[in-house]
Amino acid sequence: MSALAPVMQGFFSEHLAQRRASPHTVSSYRDTYRLLLRYAEERTGTPPAALDLGALDVGLIGGFLDHLERDRHVGIATRNLRLTAIHSLLAYASYRCPEHAETIRRVLQIPPKTRDRTVVTFLTRPETTALLGAPERATTLGERDHAVLLVAVESGLRVSELTSLTWADVSFGRGAHVRVFGKGRKERTTPLLPGTARLLESWKRRRGAGPDEPVFATMTGTRLSSDAVEDLLAKHLAVARARCPSLRNKQVTPHTLRHTCAMNLLQSGTDIATIALWLGHFSGVGDLSRTVPRSVVSRRN
Repeated sequence: MSALAPVMQGFFSEHLAQRRASPHTVSSYRDTYRLLLRYAEERTGTPPAALDLGALDVGLIGGFLDHLERDRHVGIATRNLRLTAIHSLLAYASYRCPEHAETIRRVLQIPPKTRDRTVVTFLTRPETTALLGAPERATTLGERDHAVLLVAVESGLRVSELTSLTWADVSFGRGAHVRVFGKGRKERTTPLLPGTARLLESWKRRRGAGPDEPVFATMTGTRLSSDAVEDLLAKHLAVARARCPSLRNKQVTPHTLRHTCAMNLLQSGTDIATIALWLGHFSGVGDLSRTVPRSVVSRRN
């Protein structure tokens, strides 16, 4: 019997620290394990502190991945990201708990789910309007949620970039923009439309926030998690679908808002190379086909 808790603590304090994992990676892994531990407790009745490493067998992990898609309505990319985090933890555990080698081996053999990269879902302008109009802006949470969705659609930030924003990363006035550190710790700035900049500036004053505080925070002042963004999107999507029937036929995730930004830029005449830089695809235009359909990229080059 090997307790999971010390293995998981060592993974964060030793493994990730030694590899100088980015804050985005650490945050993503933490969110994954939080969801997994909650699922495991519901499935086995064992609280996280008492959970045995052997409980993370292929049946439980497979059930967890199905739960993410079926109950949390995450996309294939998010499902695969969660699986990568689990693989990383168990690969680390395999050297410390060899008595669980067979259980770990079977979980490590769970493959990522393939997806059709030619299918890219994005929102039309009426659908975007319906979604942005769904939060009740007379309330503090509604105003925050509206700001989250608006910045996501207009900036095309990855959800991890969105939740990591602090007020020190936001520049107001002429040339308003947000500064983010994306994949590979690469820095980029993304413009803000004047109306969006004014909304954020008003939100900052309302919160009385300092430069190091998160732009999008919980009611207790801590930054929103990626899962919280998924949850608020699902909440307001239900309202938007009642107003805009075409949304009922679409699976909408936070990444869909990134796709929407890319397509809006493309339809406004922005060249492909600029869109690639805007979205943080620093390795080149080829990466843009993950966000914009390949056929569209081909026609514009």
